[in-house]
Amino acid sequence: QVQVVESGGGLVQAGGSLRLSCAASGSIFSFNVMGWYRQAPGKQRELVAAITNGGGTNYVDSVKGRFTISRDSAKNTVYLQMNSLKPEDTAVYYCHAAVGAARYWGQGTQVTVSS
Repeated sequence: QVQVVESGGGLVQAGGSLRLSCAASGSIFSFNVMGWYRQAPGKQRELVAAITNGGGTNYVDSVKGRFTISRDSAKNTVYLQMNSLKPEDTAVYYCHAAVGAARYWGQGTQVTVSS
């Protein structure tokens, strides 16, 4: 049994910052990859950023230079620091944790950026 719980979403003005946190707990000792996806109304879910247990990172082009993903592997926790937020960043953000072929998702946290 694995639980994935996000926190840190909210409402912020354009140009502001938010920090998302995600903790994965349960029967898995370590996840190969942890990351963040987002889904805006009427759009498909997209990968925002991911980080491997070796520290390798990957970002969608639209957030490069503005978002930073980091990880505390000992705690199975991943963070997403979001700076210079834009209205188009508005979405539900989902935490994702993967080990082997298994995928685990959080319930999502709303991020709303007002113009």
